Amino acid sequence: MTNYKWLTNQLLKEYFKVKETIAIVVGGGPAPGINGAISAATIEAIKKGKKVIGIVGGFKSLFAGDKKKAIELTFDNVSKIHITGGSILRTSRDFPEKAKERFRVLISTLKSLKTRYLITIGGEGTLYMARWIEKEAKGSIAVVHVPKTIDNDLPMPGGIPTFGYETARHWGVEIVENILEDARATGRWYFVTTMGRYTGHLALGMGKASGATVTLIPEEFKEETLSFKKVADILEGSIIKRLSIGKDYGVAILAEGIANKFDPEELMRHECVEKDETGRVRLSEIQLGRVMKMLVNKSLESRGIKVTIVDKNIGYELRAANPIPFDAEYTRNLGYGAVRFLLMGGTGSMIVFYEGKLKSVPFCEMFEPETGKPKMRYVDIASEPYLVGREYMVRLEKEDFKAENIRKIAASANMRVEEFKKRFLYIV
Repeated sequence: MTNYKWLTNQLLKEYFKVKETIAIVVGGGPAPGINGAISAATIEAIKKGKKVIGIVGGFKSLFAGDKKKAIELTFDNVSKIHITGGSILRTSRDFPEKAKERFRVLISTLKSLKTRYLITIGGEGTLYMARWIEKEAKGSIAVVHVPKTIDNDLPMPGGIPTFGYETARHWGVEIVENILEDARATGRWYFVTTMGRYTGHLALGMGKASGATVTLIPEEFKEETLSFKKVADILEGSIIKRLSIGKDYGVAILAEGIANKFDPEELMRHECVEKDETGRVRLSEIQLGRVMKMLVNKSLESRGIKVTIVDKNIGYELRAANPIPFDAEYTRNLGYGAVRFLLMGGTGSMIVFYEGKLKSVPFCEMFEPETGKPKMRYVDIASEPYLVGREYMVRLEKEDFKAENIRKIAASANMRVEEFKKRFLYIV
């Protein structure tokens, strides 16, 4: 005969059993698809009987020990967010003074929230934090990282993009295509600066897909300290070459990371340099296009050439856009994969979707052993994707300095042949 009292007690114990908690934290700048990763992870975790909390405000809230910033995530508040931009948990860049001391507060806050599993969503800075937490937690908190950045600069296997990049490129191309038409209609040049702190993936992708006249990225400049003059001369060379074929308009795309290569003292003479919460220069606030416009205009006007140049920044418009279907689907895979990895006993890895399968990449493979810093994926300027893009740019080339070509181009620059050669040959 069934012992109903015993069975009832067992059911009550099971019902009131404390559920293991999965915490989700977002770091770094916004990227399209963050909400998709949050949504998929939350739904999968709840289906597996876990409690899910989101840390509003990112690591800044954890460093501050603010437990009130932890909110419970449910089916109702995440079921429709995967198609929206931004982040329902917000995000932050924060690396406080006395980081080691404050880090103890961060760990203590996670533990006081009964966190058993942690999902971090972010770029290289957040990856660094994820590894640090996993190491210091000593097995008490399992950690998995979901890579996101519109810069596309994390070394993903097989060259797959980080989530957010494809959407950012898509909307960037839409904007640049409109600017190209405006340039054509009004007979003017646009110098468009876009995001990419260290790398030129986004700028190159936008330039290739939109058919921009010329795209400049930091990887093509190998010198330790880059001069403003060299960048300006490349841009001026493109304008002159276009004038030589009767075209008075064009669009140049500049990756903001170029500014990282300038001499800081020279940069400060042209720009008021601001820093973000981590102490890094706000490259998106540097008006690279404006500085280049000033230098190029000054040079052209000194020879009696009048060209209208407009500078424009494209960056913040791309970061919180609604994800295109690629990123909406991609982030669902990653969010699901992150939870599955954790609940199968995994920790200390980044989750990726590669060759049609979810895979994990151990943190140790993502860091430089010499420096302890996250590895970066740079544009390989010897690769076919870059060379194809380069082939369709309008820039001064070695062929332009041959006897049969140089006279026409030099005349468009209002310069004698030898003068033109002396001024511009070095950039090719």
